Amino acid sequence: MAMLSVREKLAILSDAAKYDASCASSGSAKRDSLRSGGIGSTEGSGICHSYAPDGRCISLLKILLTNFCIYDCSYCINRSSSNVRRARFSVEEVVKLTMDFYRRNYIEGLFLSSGVIRSPDETMGEMVDVARRLRIEEKFGGYIHLKTIPEASAELIEKAGLYADRLSINVELPTDEGVKKLAPEKKPEAIRLSMAKLRRKIEEKAEPTLQSRRRERFAPGGQSTQMIVGADKTSDDGILRASARLYGSYHLRRVYYSAFSPIPDSSSALPLRKPPLMREHRLYQADWLMRFYGFSQPEILDGSNDGMLDLAIDPKLAWALRNRGRFPVDVNRAEREALLRVPGLGTKVIDRIIET
Repeated sequence: MAMLSVREKLAILSDAAKYDASCASSGSAKRDSLRSGGIGSTEGSGICHSYAPDGRCISLLKILLTNFCIYDCSYCINRSSSNVRRARFSVEEVVKLTMDFYRRNYIEGLFLSSGVIRSPDETMGEMVDVARRLRIEEKFGGYIHLKTIPEASAELIEKAGLYADRLSINVELPTDEGVKKLAPEKKPEAIRLSMAKLRRKIEEKAEPTLQSRRRERFAPGGQSTQMIVGADKTSDDGILRASARLYGSYHLRRVYYSAFSPIPDSSSALPLRKPPLMREHRLYQADWLMRFYGFSQPEILDGSNDGMLDLAIDPKLAWALRNRGRFPVDVNRAEREALLRVPGLGTKVIDRIIET
């Protein structure tokens, strides 16, 4: 096989990373950026844009370490049986790329995922080495999100948390049945065990030590996960049930939803068409209602005949139309909990109403 240039690898491995939705950097405090007044574009191969809670646009170098993979997940373009062009970065190449982009002001951080090559531990070890070298040797002050491999050792995942701002472990699909059918080499129980261990480690490190009275730095942005929507027949209600369990069990910062995209030479078990992009959008809106608006998961689709979110209207309006008896609401007298249910009112507007 011909040797690939770094530019060619970047083109292949940034394109291969585009299917990973979990690229936001919310939940982590901003580190000191480089103070040099460089001029740079935010456009380029491998750069994705995410928004922090304060509205800042965060540019991240989003790449795979490699798209070689020992697993053959039916829905994945990088599965072992897929006829795609393969590439693999060295640790040195990822470190140099990140620092070059960072110094030129193209990016504020790195999102690093990977296919699994040879073994989970070998792959995870290289990803941790990238983060370690950036932090320790290059004094990199930007954001780092590592997509961890659940089958990797607990020691490696713990090391990852020392250098990364956020860690994520993909649950892959909303149900165990879906994973067993479409990704039989992956074990839902192992994924959940890794997420539980990571939660405990994050909570443990958040407690001040007796000696220093300070909290140890460990994945301050918490953990997140991603699930593919539309690859199996799980309803929106089933997807939101899975998300509610994940938030409750593992204290996740985010669940990301990625609409299934048909791939060449795919399994007959997969749908021929991708789901409407609006379905993914409605799931994010419903997820927002659970996290910030006080809605319980069951009531979001209570009364729905098919367990699917309405694509024509947002889930808060759909809920209000099913519960007309709770309206109108006097905005001058209502409690915050009641105002959160009013279509069109966001949390910031509601807080301003209450303050006046």
